[in-house]
Amino acid sequence: MKVGIIGLPQTGKKTLFQVLTGTRLREQAGPAKALPGTAEIGDPRFDTLAAMYQPNKQVRARIDLALLPRIEQESIVKGDIFKEIADVDAICHVVRAFADEAIYHSAGSVDPLRDVESINGELLMHDQIFVEKRIERIEVSLKKIKDDKQLKELELMRLMQAMLEEEKPLRLMTLGEEEEALIRSYPLITRKEMVVAYNVAEAQLADDSLLAETAARFGATGLTAMLVSAQVESEIALLDNAAERAEFLSDLGIAEPALDVLTRLCLKSLGLISFFTVGKDEVRQWLVRRDSPAPVAAGVIHSDLQRGFIRAEVMKYDELIAHGSEAELKKAGKMYLQGKDYIVGDGDILNIRFKV
Repeated sequence: MKVGIIGLPQTGKKTLFQVLTGTRLREQAGPAKALPGTAEIGDPRFDTLAAMYQPNKQVRARIDLALLPRIEQESIVKGDIFKEIADVDAICHVVRAFADEAIYHSAGSVDPLRDVESINGELLMHDQIFVEKRIERIEVSLKKIKDDKQLKELELMRLMQAMLEEEKPLRLMTLGEEEEALIRSYPLITRKEMVVAYNVAEAQLADDSLLAETAARFGATGLTAMLVSAQVESEIALLDNAAERAEFLSDLGIAEPALDVLTRLCLKSLGLISFFTVGKDEVRQWLVRRDSPAPVAAGVIHSDLQRGFIRAEVMKYDELIAHGSEAELKKAGKMYLQGKDYIVGDGDILNIRFKV
């Protein structure tokens, strides 16, 4: 599961990628092909649990990222950029919203809403062309021989075509398992969830007007938007310890680094949630697909736990924090034993009972 970072030239996406992954890229220009990296998930719940248990070891979950080549007219015409985007599971579109006359903009001026609309339009056009060609091929094939599977696909393709012609991304469609199977291998980019990260100047971080405008204009397309300052995040990353970072954020009036928010939004876009295991030896954050039953979550920890799953001892994060300790939680009767059908919730703290 991987999030692809895209954007026009000079948006700050490379800087954000470097801060997120802790890497330093040598290239001055954007990469010629996708560059891989991983980023820790910033989650205040993990920090709270680590402070509560004081474990010998702390392990945050990580997500895979890919810095994709910058979007330029040449890459759009050749179609190379679309192939790169099709290879990721979700998209983080970095959009320039800061003004700086020393840094050029490929469109000649800074207009973040225009840029979002422009890239969305290119992605819609890519899918529309693919769907139209697929319809043509199926129709030709059906003239030679009738096939129920192709008839079903043709019906689905026509529904997609109608949606794309209305300039609506395909992620708004709800598909059944059979329909998912029909198109699983197809490079339909607008089916992917999208996070828009507006790269703003420090002074803009407290101004939510751009987010309000985005919601009004693009809210119906299912994208999620946030503000981040690549410059500020770079400065935070240079600080040596948590106390210095907390003081820096406090001086700016920021509750938490925007990159922590960004990683959680990327996690959500991948359809993943966090759960935790805790103890004096280790506090660890794990990732599992949303709506997964307890044995599947157990399998994320170790295959033996899934194979020999008996039940899960579950603590709800909010209830643990409210009661202050496991002992008090047990007294309150808030320690739950759940079976194989239990659906793991975001933030659940699990202790798996198993036998192999």
